[in-house]
Amino acid sequence: MNRSTDIYQRRINQVIDHLINNLDKSVSLDELASVAFFSPFHFHRVFVAMMGETVNAFTNRMRNEKTARLLRLSKKTIAEIATECGFSSTATLSRSFKKYFGVSPGQYRKGEKIKNSKIRKDLQPITEYHCDLTPEELEQLFPVRIKHLPERRIAYIRVTDAFKKGIVITAFAKLIDWSKEVGLYGSETIFGMSKDDPEVTPKEKYRYEACITLPKDFKMTADSPVQRTVLPACKYAFTKVSGDINLVAAGINYLFDYWLINSEYECETQPGLEVFLDRENVCNWSHFDLDIGIPVKAINNFKSKK
Repeated sequence: MNRSTDIYQRRINQVIDHLINNLDKSVSLDELASVAFFSPFHFHRVFVAMMGETVNAFTNRMRNEKTARLLRLSKKTIAEIATECGFSSTATLSRSFKKYFGVSPGQYRKGEKIKNSKIRKDLQPITEYHCDLTPEELEQLFPVRIKHLPERRIAYIRVTDAFKKGIVITAFAKLIDWSKEVGLYGSETIFGMSKDDPEVTPKEKYRYEACITLPKDFKMTADSPVQRTVLPACKYAFTKVSGDINLVAAGINYLFDYWLINSEYECETQPGLEVFLDRENVCNWSHFDLDIGIPVKAINNFKSKK
């Protein structure tokens, strides 16, 4: 384990300790990010990269495993165990335990063996998006470069329920039409930004922004179909992707799940970028030519708050 990975692991261990010590409570992602000094914006993705499961999956597993220990090693009632392990009721505990272990709490307390045959698939849907390439193959396929981007004025169109078919492409088409009308299409950078984590945010609430950079002297009209904002200066780790949507997913996963946690960087509090290198094919999603970037800063070796 190299120094950077060790730092990541120790900071995630602080999160694990905090979760285990507070299984009876509802702990927010912002609170967990604060415990480990990670950016709240990217904390959940870092956790998944280090632990191989989501925060919810990990917490649920810890609650069910603690329930199993108490059922076998204590004389507490199931209602008492439900409260201690963070379940809202005995019925909620029973459903979760049965789904996780394949037997009911009562059956397990009486000595029936745990089945637990499919829970990893149920609790870890993120693995469905991973490719079968080795870390070495991914490293060769997705070389990473660090680039500092200055403060940027941008125009954007934001959509919600972004996984719904056609919504994001329609937003980019509208953005491109507008950029051509105002003379920006040929000179400015077109890119997208994911505003939420698909492993955390409900699909129907997931936000995405179709964006284009703006010249410093550009004047926006009141009836413009786009909105304007400013992105702060930031370093990004970029890798190029040329291929279908599965290769794009593989590149994003590589940046978070392999490169980042073995690098000298951690995520900054900004969205990731998908920069379109072929402006003529922004709306052709059968093939992508992208620079994928995640915001980074030098990693800090924060000590535990204890």
